[in-house]
Amino acid sequence: MANTYDSGRLNLPFVGISTFGKRPYVEDWSKINADVAVMGAPYDFGTQFRAGARFGPRAVREASTLFSFGHAGAYDHEDDCTYLPQSVRIVDIGDADIVHTDTARSHANIRAGVEAILAAGALPVVIGGDHSVNIPIIQAFEGHGDIHILQIDAHLDFVDERHGVKVGHGSPMRRAAEKSYVKGITAVGIRNVSSTAKDGYDAARKMGDDILSVRQVRALGAEGVAARIPKGARVYVTIDIDGFCPSIAPGTGTPSHGGFLYYEVLELLQQVARNHEVVGIDLVEVAPDYDPSQSTQILAAQVLLNFLGFIFHAKGFS
Repeated sequence: MANTYDSGRLNLPFVGISTFGKRPYVEDWSKINADVAVMGAPYDFGTQFRAGARFGPRAVREASTLFSFGHAGAYDHEDDCTYLPQSVRIVDIGDADIVHTDTARSHANIRAGVEAILAAGALPVVIGGDHSVNIPIIQAFEGHGDIHILQIDAHLDFVDERHGVKVGHGSPMRRAAEKSYVKGITAVGIRNVSSTAKDGYDAARKMGDDILSVRQVRALGAEGVAARIPKGARVYVTIDIDGFCPSIAPGTGTPSHGGFLYYEVLELLQQVARNHEVVGIDLVEVAPDYDPSQSTQILAAQVLLNFLGFIFHAKGFS
């Protein structure tokens, strides 16, 4: 007979099934009833260098169990509040079906998952996968109002076409900027040898991209960067794990030194959650096999859970 406690089974991080944050699993996408729905997009055919991000969703889910203690949410003594109380309903809907070597069908399945989440009125959180999974995610927002994208990344990802390919992981922000409902992009962390040539940078600025390096972000501070996002904009946040310095996030396909540290990103996300409606999130490019310490996926899970805490605290959940 299973042991029970005042609040149910203890359900420690190292037991049970690794859903995101050990939240309930919803297999039927027509029955999503939640504030947040987490979906994996284990697709990495868009990579140009080191593959392995297909295992990102599984690794981030496993890491997220570390933060599944406590049934009453997470108390933050600095902010003197409890984040992610039980009143915030989070579910894990599993992974979009990926068809090996078939980009079109795989992307279509990712889009269908996000469409199902939006139809249910939940906040979509997608764990990649390489950054090309952002392309079908943004496509799913068609008909759901205008959005502004906050991109946290080492690379601009504004390539129009490379070797005939328009949907690789170097192109998602170019494809997003082409959408009439994407009204602008704030790209932060862009640095060093990027994925985009000068003509891509010129096109990005012409198409409404505000580009900031790590050093520029540090000079402005979190409040200064958040203030550059248009007032009243509904914000979609895409986080490439290589936006962080590989000294703390080596588990990625294209590491780039000189990136952000944890609190630099966290404080920016907190400012955005306070000032704007956040309508969707993806976190991509975690390739766990390159980090035997597992720190990269732990960082990814911690960022997502904290960001969700900020979003719903700003909405008045307690």
